[in-house]
Amino acid sequence: MASWNDLLAEFQARAGDDVALQQWLDITRTQAVADVSRLRGDRQVMVYASAFLQKPSVPSESLMITHEDLNGFMSAIYGMDCTKGLTLVIHTPGGVTNAAETVVAYLRSKFTDIEVIVPAIAMSAGTMISLAANRVIMGRQSQLGPIDPQMVGGGRQASARAITEQFERASGEVLANRDLAHVWAPILSSLGPALLQDAQNALDYSERMVAEWVSKWMFEGDANAEARGQAVAHHFNDASTHKSHGRRIDRDEARRMGVVIEDLEDDQALQTAVLKLYHLMTILFEQSPMTKMILSSTGATWVKNWAGVAQPSP
Repeated sequence: MASWNDLLAEFQARAGDDVALQQWLDITRTQAVADVSRLRGDRQVMVYASAFLQKPSVPSESLMITHEDLNGFMSAIYGMDCTKGLTLVIHTPGGVTNAAETVVAYLRSKFTDIEVIVPAIAMSAGTMISLAANRVIMGRQSQLGPIDPQMVGGGRQASARAITEQFERASGEVLANRDLAHVWAPILSSLGPALLQDAQNALDYSERMVAEWVSKWMFEGDANAEARGQAVAHHFNDASTHKSHGRRIDRDEARRMGVVIEDLEDDQALQTAVLKLYHLMTILFEQSPMTKMILSSTGATWVKNWAGVAQPSP
């Protein structure tokens, strides 16, 4: 398997020769995607990846899942034989919950069978998309994350669960000792009058949505699909347990909760192809202004650069 250093050396050896570099990139990327397709039974393959690790200072809207990504998914799917099923390779810090819902709705309108491969990280809204699959393929290094919504209030971002729990704590302490009302007043007033309800709505919305997805597709045909789906969604949405929105949820924990997981290492050829594709993505993010990409096994490419311009190519 070509390591990250091996691929970087090949990339740098062609630096200065734009034609040779583009040819190498096209051939290497195309071959890696084709290998994943072949090894998964000639399925359609799509790659959705973000430069959030390489470009943390770039505005978050250029790195996270947004409604604009739907354009990229539509470009990538154009011309696909959707009867073959989809293998989605995803690497993302997450993003807008409603955008994740839109992406899932679109993909599910096209494919009856979807599997997600997480070569490294798929957090937050990326985890939501992963849980809408029929199965998830993860390596030892792979991680999902909590799906608890993040709210903006009082000039800062906070977990929706933390907001509801803070109000519950304040209510309990004030009822037990009314002298504490003056302590809690400035804290609660800084959150805004509607934030508590917004936070509760966001929690209910994300958990209900993921529970429906898991029950419908991952546990299809299971007599206890609804209960199992609710258990999975609640675990991933339970910030009281995870304590951090960025907490790592590895494949062992996900499997214990009932998520249908396949181990990437079980197929060494697939692991080689997936990690080669992942390393190539990281190099492209480091060596170019690219901040987000969507690739497909049809050869379609949709790229977003630092300047915020989305560029489709044939």
